[in-house]
Amino acid sequence: MTQQTMNGGQLAARTLKEAGISVVFGVHGGHLDSFLMGCAEQDIRVVDCRHEAAAVHAADGYTRSTNRLGVAFVTSGPGLTNGLAGITNAAADEVPVLVITSSSPIRELETRELQGGLELTAMLGPVTRWTRKILAAERTPDMVSLAIRHALSKRGPVVIDIPIDIAFTPVELSSLPTHGSPLVDSLVAASQDSIDAAARLLEAAERPVMVVGEGALVENIRAEVIEFAERTGIPVFNASLAPHGLPADHPLSGRATSGIGALDPAPDLVLLAGARQGMQTSGRAGLGRGAKVIQIDPDPVEIGRLYPVAQSLVGNLGPTLTALAASGNWPDRSAWAATATVLRESPFVNADDPADGMHPHRASAEIVKAIPDDTIMVYDGGESRLWFSGALGKKRIHTHLNLGYQGHLGIGQGYAIGAQVAHPDKRVIQVAGDGAIAFNIQEWDTMVRHQLPIVTIVYNNACWGMSIHGQHAVYGKDVATTLAPTAYEKVGEGFGAHGEFVESVDEIGPAIERALASGKPAVINLRTSGEVVHPVTMSLLGDIHAKDQIVVPYYQNLPKK
Repeated sequence: MTQQTMNGGQLAARTLKEAGISVVFGVHGGHLDSFLMGCAEQDIRVVDCRHEAAAVHAADGYTRSTNRLGVAFVTSGPGLTNGLAGITNAAADEVPVLVITSSSPIRELETRELQGGLELTAMLGPVTRWTRKILAAERTPDMVSLAIRHALSKRGPVVIDIPIDIAFTPVELSSLPTHGSPLVDSLVAASQDSIDAAARLLEAAERPVMVVGEGALVENIRAEVIEFAERTGIPVFNASLAPHGLPADHPLSGRATSGIGALDPAPDLVLLAGARQGMQTSGRAGLGRGAKVIQIDPDPVEIGRLYPVAQSLVGNLGPTLTALAASGNWPDRSAWAATATVLRESPFVNADDPADGMHPHRASAEIVKAIPDDTIMVYDGGESRLWFSGALGKKRIHTHLNLGYQGHLGIGQGYAIGAQVAHPDKRVIQVAGDGAIAFNIQEWDTMVRHQLPIVTIVYNNACWGMSIHGQHAVYGKDVATTLAPTAYEKVGEGFGAHGEFVESVDEIGPAIERALASGKPAVINLRTSGEVVHPVTMSLLGDIHAKDQIVVPYYQNLPKK
């Protein structure tokens, strides 16, 4: 190729570079070779993973930890179908991810060609914001630019398919159609009238709280949240999907939204800042037990999804919060803030270790003591993440990457890779259950090859904890929910990672210290108890003793007819 020509793959890579993309995650396939060579020419880092789902999770984790667009590449046929799990996870949480794939040559359509015969992009319609196949090599730059704008403006995954013949076809650069920039500035505040109306409601409230939600997956609003809290005196709670909410050690932090339900007296106003009405905000019941609601969201469809709001603020979170903070005469709320931010002690603080392993709360408390401040935490599992988050207290964490609306186990390995690539100066620590870690266990190889010193701590209770405890509660027995006490530290060592097996609480701190000092990816395998049930597990089962209801785990019970 001369400088006067580029093929479709090279043009795609050049367009990514123009959009400020510096890294892509994926799994090799010959269909994408011209694109990968183009990435090398454009000095775009290529992080090659071991499974396409993990690669899309890595791009997703990159987005969540930076609020910049993550990009994944997956090859044709089975590469795309493997990556579908990662695509649906990003779709459910509305995280912008660009997935570049390929397919068999257009000119060989319906010839029973290799990895052809199935129009796989058609299956993506329901779970992507936008999916297109490029049909002419010279259209590659404007189509990739359009894909980037769709991802960033509509919030969710997009897929662009560059068939192999298009990817390898050279194009005279002088013949390329003109097109606009792949990036647009869309940070717009809500209208001033709606901001003024919301400010009057907040001024009049006696017990307001703010909830930062999944909108923070797209906008890093930590600075605006801190400014708003300090100017208004309103306590702030973070939904589990909010990676950049108010730091836990801030005096106005109420930590997790689960604490709102325990407040006495209850809040009289709840400000939802990118916290969408649904699972993250207690479903149809809401978080305020009858409180007025103000909701900020850039998507007007989300305003009042499950219950009415007293005031809607349609706009981006950061500029809207800044304008709202400047629009009120804020009363002294120190007494209410002190009530709302009291940290409640876990009922398991003084628990003893059961016979089958360490108590997971005790293990979690020791982990919290040992990890450095400003860590990026990645959670993957059911009860394991609940035990750990419940022990965090006022620990300052840089970013939390958590399960979302899909409850998609196996995301942790990819999230951790994406976050560590994005933040080489930070420590990334993953807490995972032994069920969740096995979905993408092979990504320890990716961490080793790319020298990503991620520390993975496995809560190994030899069972699917949340599932087996639910079965025992409802049926009195278990089916398909037990696991082997696998030596995960030896699996990690087999890939070249540092490995440790820990059986007692007093060994946890030294093991983490050695793992952090190793400078390598590390796996710490904790022998934790499978007997202890987390309270949230029982709360997700509803009333299991109701005589007039059919118990439906995780959802509302059904009435018996």
